Amino acid sequence: MSNIPRISGRECIKALNKTGFYFKRQEGSHVVLRRDDPFGQVVVPDHKELDRGTLRAIIRAAGLGLEEFKKLL
Repeated sequence: MSNIPRISGRECIKALNKTGFYFKRQEGSHVVLRRDDPFGQVVVPDHKELDRGTLRAIIRAAGLGLEEFKKLL
């Protein structure tokens, strides 16, 4: 399988903040992040460890590549 990093939801949020995403709202353990230009919105679960498929979907929804996302960590 590919080398997707095993990270927490908070680490993912910090990486996405570097690309222009900001906190919009939170419902339970799910944090909604938004970026205005170009518009994008992603939901990140605030869990201790994100599932690999979930993290891959978040990266794709944010419009990033896997290597680009790893550099943000």
